[in-house]
Amino acid sequence: MLNAAKQTANLDSSVKLRALGLSMSGADESESQTKMIKYIKENYAGDTDEIYIASDTWGALFTATAAGGIVLIAGTGSNCQLINPDNTTRRCGGWGHLIGDEGSAYWITQLALKCLFDHDDNLTVSKFDVECVRKIMLNYFKITDRAGMLDYLYSNFDKSKVAGMCKYLAEGAESGDALCKDVFSEAGKVLAQHIVAVESSIQQSLLDDEGGLHVVTVGSVWKSWKFLKPGFIEVMKADRKNKRINEITLLMLKVGASIGAASLGARSVKFTLPIDYNANAELFFHEKF
Repeated sequence: MLNAAKQTANLDSSVKLRALGLSMSGADESESQTKMIKYIKENYAGDTDEIYIASDTWGALFTATAAGGIVLIAGTGSNCQLINPDNTTRRCGGWGHLIGDEGSAYWITQLALKCLFDHDDNLTVSKFDVECVRKIMLNYFKITDRAGMLDYLYSNFDKSKVAGMCKYLAEGAESGDALCKDVFSEAGKVLAQHIVAVESSIQQSLLDDEGGLHVVTVGSVWKSWKFLKPGFIEVMKADRKNKRINEITLLMLKVGASIGAASLGARSVKFTLPIDYNANAELFFHEKF
């Protein structure tokens, strides 16, 4: 990949980089970072002087801002990462579908399916009509009844496959189905709760920034913001003990998070890349609470 990057930049393959910034999923443990850096330096010593490794959330955040803030991921899975200006961090979520992933595409699909199953079992009767969700389930998984779901949920489970149904739930919400709209609103609530969970660790300078707390959103679930919004706002506006977040700005990246990774690599050797952060991210929601 490094050689391909050099070619893209019209650099000779023999050119040695001053620094290399890597932002990768799962690379947030210091022990694994140390091992990777050691391996690269031992096996590719001629390619770079210094190496900076961080998780994928860091690359996303520092593509949109130089100051710090929160990255809130809601794709197949979910994760929330606070990164303060002094590089202190706090995380909420990111534990996978069995014990986390709240607000993700997988979670939204599971919630819709749970509502349908519980309604049909008369365990918890839904206050909304479930037939749109039933139709989406049958069509998406190409099954004829609920029993057909067992193979997808157990024997041949594929998290991404289950999460893929979320796209059609969004279409159901667009068509006005109340249950589809409700599961997205519930997702909005739990995504906001991720932010509230790290609230006590946010440094004051991030809260005092123009536009308040900046949150970089990542993942396809955010494309359904208008359905997430009611639940999200409800939680952010709610009274709570020691409430500190009174203003918030949500951003969506317009470019790849590799820019942030390169920025972090440059910072590791005391160099600041000339980045136009306003061009890298789009503001899609701002409100004071």
